[in-house]
Amino acid sequence: MKSKGSMAAHVASTALLLLLLLGKVFSQPSSQSRSSGDDAKPTIVLVHGAFADGSSWNKVIPILQKKGYQTIAVQNPLTSLNDDVAFVNRAIAEVKGNVVLVGHSWGGAVITQAGNDDKVKSLVYVAGYAPDEGQSLESISKDAYETRKIPNVPGFADPVISDGFIRLKEETIVKHFAQDLPEQEAKVLSAGQGRFHVSTLGAKILNPAWKTKPSFYIVSDNDHVIAPQLETEMAAKIKATVIHLPASHVSMLSQPEKVAEVIIKAAAAK
Repeated sequence: MKSKGSMAAHVASTALLLLLLLGKVFSQPSSQSRSSGDDAKPTIVLVHGAFADGSSWNKVIPILQKKGYQTIAVQNPLTSLNDDVAFVNRAIAEVKGNVVLVGHSWGGAVITQAGNDDKVKSLVYVAGYAPDEGQSLESISKDAYETRKIPNVPGFADPVISDGFIRLKEETIVKHFAQDLPEQEAKVLSAGQGRFHVSTLGAKILNPAWKTKPSFYIVSDNDHVIAPQLETEMAAKIKATVIHLPASHVSMLSQPEKVAEVIIKAAAAK
């Protein structure tokens, strides 16, 4: 049997060893702290469009997370350009490092305005509007469809307007908004669609972020909400890296792997 003295010495030496080990562990920088600045993976901030909410990105988010990207899907109120930009700015403020901003449809206009934050390193437009300074959705569409006679698309031809907010009919969602999704899935989208205030259509962009940030653009070649030709022209105007997908307006739901792949490329852009 050990004496009290030897037991005390053993306990003391064990405690000292534990303290040394703990000190070594806590003195080692974490992988996150070792990867600082431009070496760290940026956070992906996803911005939904009109007639939608943050769940638009539910198929893309797990792919990005498995690749090690922190991801935020903003829940925009769709009440005005300023309100939506404010929601995106709050999400950006939560992030300590760099950000890749991704905008779908109307969300493209939002990231064009919000993307001027110094944390934002690149922009990804997913069938999104990319207005120039002083442009709005209304002016872009009028110039394209009325002045230059680009063939129009049927998805926004018959909206429902109530108390100043716009929504799409279930039939429109199924046939023209998400026509490459299973019908039941498209109907779920219709049930959960956000209401889009009419004031957003005429809201003008100030200081477009794409003028100073690398941009990527996913053109949906089967889009019935924004004409694919118009998407292609906007992508060319902002000098974006362009990717064409044979998809409806909601390519992030019908082809999430392809959309995630583009976002990851944007995250790696210098």
